[in-house]
Amino acid sequence: MNNNDIQNKEQTNIKESRMPPKAACVHDLAGFGRCSFSVILPTLACMGVQPCAIPTAVLSTHTGGFTGFTFLDFTEHIEDYYKHWIELDVKFDAFYSGFLGSFRQIELVEDMIKGFGYPKTILVDPVMGDDGSLYSTYTEEMQNGMKALVKMATVITPNITEASFLLDIPCRDYSLSEKDKLFDIAKRLGEFGPDMITVTGINSTNSVATVCYDKKRGEPVIMENERVPKSYPGTGDIFASVLLGELLRDRSLEQSCEKACSFVHDVIEYSRRFDYPVREGVLLESLLYKLL
Repeated sequence: MNNNDIQNKEQTNIKESRMPPKAACVHDLAGFGRCSFSVILPTLACMGVQPCAIPTAVLSTHTGGFTGFTFLDFTEHIEDYYKHWIELDVKFDAFYSGFLGSFRQIELVEDMIKGFGYPKTILVDPVMGDDGSLYSTYTEEMQNGMKALVKMATVITPNITEASFLLDIPCRDYSLSEKDKLFDIAKRLGEFGPDMITVTGINSTNSVATVCYDKKRGEPVIMENERVPKSYPGTGDIFASVLLGELLRDRSLEQSCEKACSFVHDVIEYSRRFDYPVREGVLLESLLYKLL
């Protein structure tokens, strides 16, 4: 192949490719420990998405397993921050919000979605609690605010605890034999407005399951992965990031959910082979190549 052939092939590849989609991402930043932006930014970038970070807070470490961490609340700066992007006329293909630390931050996220012109894909991860309980920082006002926010989403990714609080039903464990009840939860979440719903964290003895429901494609389905006997912080952020990256590759919700579940399983299985503190999160760096 001569130089002209190489140049022609490069030009063809450029014409056939497309600009990376942009995603506005609203999360906190922990300097140490793999969660929130520490895993979201590399995951989306590896999947060909340009993640544009809007920090809600800056911490020296995340709060799961660490003490004495520093915390800088970014709330008072958020409005000027994102309005500068609006002034620049930045166009986003997607919007993605995670843990929000106050009712005011929930209001700001609603304003951002409107200000960015309602991007085509709006993923809201309603990070409210786990293991049957709301996080200690969550108030009734914030809970009601999150119910309003998910109505603006096209995709939501609650765990089973968060799904229960959104629907005001008792939190409990569900067996996989209770498919009708799990499907009913997904369908009721769809009544809030989003077209696509995943409900994660449904545990059984040997597996972890996720309910996946695309209102436009039919009935919910359940996806199972082998249960790995270890738990790490940040895996929910990785799940939502992979899901979003796949959706922006024009994959179906079911395909995207399958990829996200599989990748999270793989990074947990890989990480547990090493002897290091669980609070540091999964060894994401070693497996990012699977997302390229």
